[in-house]
Amino acid sequence: MPTIVARPRGWHLLEKHLRYFAPNGFSQSVPGALVDFGLYFFHNAAELIARGRGPYFYLPKLQSHKEARLWNDIFNFAQDLLGIPRGAIRATVLIETLPAAFEMDEILYELRGHSSGLNAGRWDYQFSIIKTLRNKGPKYVLPDRAQVTMTQPFMRAYTELLVKTCHRRGASAMGGMSAFIPNRRDPEVTERAFEQVRADKQREARDGFDGTWVAHPDLIAIAQAEFDAVLGDRPNQLDRLRDDVVVTAADLLDVDSARRAGATVTSQGLRANISVGIRYLENWLRGNGAAAIDNLMEDVATAEISRSQIWQWIAAGAATASGAPITRERVEALIAEVVDDLEKFPGNKYAEATKAFKAVAIDEDFPAFLTVGAYVSYLVGSDVDQPTNPI
Repeated sequence: MPTIVARPRGWHLLEKHLRYFAPNGFSQSVPGALVDFGLYFFHNAAELIARGRGPYFYLPKLQSHKEARLWNDIFNFAQDLLGIPRGAIRATVLIETLPAAFEMDEILYELRGHSSGLNAGRWDYQFSIIKTLRNKGPKYVLPDRAQVTMTQPFMRAYTELLVKTCHRRGASAMGGMSAFIPNRRDPEVTERAFEQVRADKQREARDGFDGTWVAHPDLIAIAQAEFDAVLGDRPNQLDRLRDDVVVTAADLLDVDSARRAGATVTSQGLRANISVGIRYLENWLRGNGAAAIDNLMEDVATAEISRSQIWQWIAAGAATASGAPITRERVEALIAEVVDDLEKFPGNKYAEATKAFKAVAIDEDFPAFLTVGAYVSYLVGSDVDQPTNPI
């Protein structure tokens, strides 16, 4: 029997189908995280335990130990209510926000009765860096997304600290997802994807990660081979405490290390961000949570990077490596060009996607999440609240 891990929505997302009504008449939409957790736990926990498994969860978007404490309280309440022993729930926390990278020890502590470990959510982590530091000046401006690889010093600091933190506490460290995916109709694309993923998983296994995940089933064997080569017959690498790793706050915040290593902002990167952002949103509005675009697996996180990079480049007065300034007017003109070049099909939602993309990429204000406004505007209408201060 395969192990099933359920991922509830982040705290910033609301559920339009349920509202909470207080005795004083106040009402609000229920957090989607509570709906997802509650329904799954109520209907499956006892049966999963009877089958020798358990209710396992994957917690996204946490920014602090206080949110971990809230989840722990919810776990205890739910287990007590249904007569299930405390600790039956196991949870893996995605470290995919910059603030959470500073509180990994505290997050593990708050969930100590339920924690399986931490996962390096690399794409959302890059988005969080841009979002958190977007107004902090030129040295915090990230170059093209394609050039911000996991070998950049500030990304290495984040992943190595995660492994060290987990293993010091006896918790598992889980690697992240490479965006490269195979194309069964194109052997050359497939081989390139295999090479990229092989190198990515080799690095993770050698760094001490205990496992990882991939974006496509054809990549499982490659990831498995790289971890088997390091693990052998061992189930994990918890004995590797990584005492050699010394990471400071300055290391986590050293975004400028990418530029010093030669990464730049390019016109091609700007156009790619526009193209990926709009095409992904078009897929999202048609109900697809992930989409293969230009032989990469794109999801909300990578779309968030695309649009937030554009916003940051405009706000910082950045220019491309060739010296062309990135302005709101230039981006708007490029958006029109990109959309005009897209192959249209019956029932497409490019008009809505373009409008939604402009609202999160070139408007003066920076929305915390692209999905919050799009959810209200295009999927449910006005009968759901927008969080006044989304995470």
